[in-house]
Amino acid sequence: MGRYVIRRLLQAIPVLLGATLLIFAVVFALPGDPIQALAGEKRLDPAVAEVLRDQYHLNDPLLLQYWYYLSGVLLHGDFGTTFSRIPVSQLMAGKFQVTLNLALTALVMEAIVGVGLGLWAALRRGRASDTAILASTLLLISVPTLVTGFVLQLVLGVKLKLWTGSDIFPVAGISAGFRSYLLPGFVLAGTSIAYLTRLTRTSLVETLRADYIRTATAKGLSKRRVIGRHGLRNALIPLVTYLGADLGNLMGGAVITETIFNLPGIGNQLFNSILLREQPVVVGIVTVLVLIYILANLVVDMLYAVLDPRIRYE
Repeated sequence: MGRYVIRRLLQAIPVLLGATLLIFAVVFALPGDPIQALAGEKRLDPAVAEVLRDQYHLNDPLLLQYWYYLSGVLLHGDFGTTFSRIPVSQLMAGKFQVTLNLALTALVMEAIVGVGLGLWAALRRGRASDTAILASTLLLISVPTLVTGFVLQLVLGVKLKLWTGSDIFPVAGISAGFRSYLLPGFVLAGTSIAYLTRLTRTSLVETLRADYIRTATAKGLSKRRVIGRHGLRNALIPLVTYLGADLGNLMGGAVITETIFNLPGIGNQLFNSILLREQPVVVGIVTVLVLIYILANLVVDMLYAVLDPRIRYE
């Protein structure tokens, strides 16, 4: 197991380098002048602009700029500074916590609702409830997140407040604490809930057709024991894979949701930094997201051995 973990961590190094270099090149190729963007509509003094370009190595070739960034991260743990002289690590600290809270809320909702609905549909395959669940998930997949967010914001945030007189689901900001993440968390997790529901249903239906399930039933085991101990445990392997990979997707795909609900997370920051061509901020956020992907996949691989004792890592 130890060798496997070390090998996976070593394999993550070229993945991390490739991802950061790619996003660095994309930001480098964006049109516009990031220094001039600091002045807004005003004209920046050419001498001042040239000094700032030299200071931030903007006149250097792409690979040289990337080397400066990479050496700062590896040798000093420094993600650089923004063009307004704010350390990137300090900028990401508070915003990253907001996005992490949102992503974890969405992941918990996704796991509970998606697995629960999928289990219900699999055990009632072919019935009206199964058809209704499949139709609902298809509708949820088809409707864009932008539409879902505004509709739920209007119905559960505004209309429900007028009817009940209490702000159960806040529609903007994070001032209400945990409740502030409930509505945006569901909006963010909506599509994933639909996919996970269908995946759970398919995986469990296939598992329940296996020979060992028929053998367990023939031995006289209760239906709850057959499904819970034998069926669901083996059906969870593809679900764990999906949930592990989806954590990074939820954090990286929170731009629209954070904009709708005015959440000060890294999604909003990433969007604004791309517009301003702030390479250190964009690459720093991407680096953290890639690390989350790598660690999540590693944890998923470790869980395989827990769910299925036949899996061994040598």
